[in-house]
Order: sequence, then C-alpha cells, then structure tokens
Amino acid sequence: MERTLSIVKPDGVKKNLIGEVIKRFEQRGLRIAALKVLKLSKDDAKGFYIVHKERPFYESLTSFMSEGPIVVMVVEGKNTIKKVREIMGATNPKDAVPGTIRSDFASDIEHNIVHGSDSKESASYEIPFFFSSLEIQ
Repeated sequence: MERTLSIVKPDGVKKNLIGEVIKRFEQRGLRIAALKVLKLSKDDAKGFYIVHKERPFYESLTSFMSEGPIVVMVVEGKNTIKKVREIMGATNPKDAVPGTIRSDFASDIEHNIVHGSDSKESASYEIPFFFSSLEIQ
C-alpha cells in the first residue's frame, strides 16, 4: 500500500468540491485514511511549500493557500501517487485531460482546486506535516 497527501485547496472548498474530489479518488479504488479541515496561516503555508521558496510564484501561492479553509487527506492504495495525479490532471488546467478534476473545475494554474504529492519523497514530508501517525487509520 502506498500513501500520498492530497489537499482540496481554498478554491475547491469555496466551490463545494470536497465530496467530488473524495468521490473521484474512491471511484478509482483509493481509500481515505485520514481527513481534516483546517486553515493555514501564511507561515504554515510557507513552511509547507518551502521547496518552492525560490520560485516566482511562492508568495502568491502561500497567500492563496492561507486565504481560506482547506481539506487535507491521506489517500491510500496501490500506485496511489500516480493515480491521484492522474485524477487531478495537469497543474495547468489548460493542459489537463478532460474529465480530470483540474480540467473540470480549475480556473487557472494557481487556483487549480487540488494538490497531490508528486513523489514518495514528497509524500513522506507532506503527510507528517499535517497528520500524526495516530490520526491515520
């Protein structure tokens, strides 16, 4: 079993897409092993996205991610990282395959509804950022 982190970003929460995101994961045979709603402070967002600190979009991304509630979840299953990324679609919704979350619901490259770990290494940093081992079932 592989685990990954997924986040329904503030725009996805605002558009009432939490259930839709979870449904799409579950329809592909994935299981939600942990879930919570929270609001990141700007400092929390900066800590989570520290790998992007030198990128030009870092400030706008961290501001966006701290502007409203998010839903963080641990998703589990076989080939989970790959499946979640396929379900989400390309980061830029203009490049996303029709039927993916980002193609169907995202407005632009930053306001793209969901986040998902891009590798096992990322997941191993991202999951414990939000969840203790006691919270993952």
